[in-house]
Amino acid sequence: MMLKDSTSFSSAIRSSGFEVRGSENIELRTANPRTSRATIAGRSFVAWAVMGLVWLLGLCSLCVSESAAMDIAILQSSNIPAYHEAVAALKATGPIGAIYTEYDAQGDLELGKKLARKLRASNASLVVAVGLKAALAAKVEIVDVPIVYMMILDPLKHQLTAANMTGTLLEVPLERQLKIMRTFLPALHRIGTLYDPAKTSSRVKEAEQQATLSDFQLKGLPVESEKDVPQQLRTLLSDVEALWLMPDSTVLTNESVRFMLESALARQIPVIGFSPEFTRLGALLSLSVNYGDVGRETGLLVKRILDEERLLPLNPVPIERLKITVNLKTAKFLGMTFPKELMSLVDETY
Repeated sequence: MMLKDSTSFSSAIRSSGFEVRGSENIELRTANPRTSRATIAGRSFVAWAVMGLVWLLGLCSLCVSESAAMDIAILQSSNIPAYHEAVAALKATGPIGAIYTEYDAQGDLELGKKLARKLRASNASLVVAVGLKAALAAKVEIVDVPIVYMMILDPLKHQLTAANMTGTLLEVPLERQLKIMRTFLPALHRIGTLYDPAKTSSRVKEAEQQATLSDFQLKGLPVESEKDVPQQLRTLLSDVEALWLMPDSTVLTNESVRFMLESALARQIPVIGFSPEFTRLGALLSLSVNYGDVGRETGLLVKRILDEERLLPLNPVPIERLKITVNLKTAKFLGMTFPKELMSLVDETY
């Protein structure tokens, strides 16, 4: 608790039978002239001890006040439940006593830039960018304040690599996905995927390299528009044992997702997705991260950056805890069963 003024301190001392005069010279005068020298000495010691204690409390209060005055700005790309969940978790693990101010770009990149300029002129100690448009706006407009992004798929693809910028990954690292695939489907070797070369070519190349290390053969077929999906999917399904869905807005649309799932299951080919929604719709298995876990990891990252004099990690931080979902109806349709030890790893079943 911070000392409000010198008067309250003097009152505290007077309650012990002493008076304080002046800010530099302290005159001790006993209330009872017949008090012994030993008593005076004892009371003098108490007075000095109280002064020392209050001084230490003042320093502690100053530290707490400085922490409490820390301003953290949160710039969201839009107002959606997934972002709300992540932001709430971030606040739970972020710096204690920080003051959070939230801004909504409403899905508009130009509005995001305008808000980012406002943040640049504020006293924010750090800016959290939630979603791609918020991160892109912050990168352009803010250069001298740490920026931490979250809820963005493949941030390196969007060149979110400024010197004052870092963040957390929304997707599961490829090597971890392949390891889990091997655990749940030990006999699997040939995997197929569809991708738009203009959007996910680099990720598919990386996946091919990682697949080889995990004793998989990954075959990727390109699609340049949604119209290419049916033909390329038929070609792919004739030569693979499982279909691996990767984040790609050209390949995956509201119409194409159901078509791909139905086509694969018609050929008794399991589908592996990256969201519980795919599992609910019929994919055998999906590997994802929980939005709350993304927020919690991001909050810890924010705290670490501010505690360590704004040292930013060079690469985005992966989320340690994964979410595994399994569709038991699909497994039964495919004639598959999973032992109890594997099912203990599963977070949700459908």
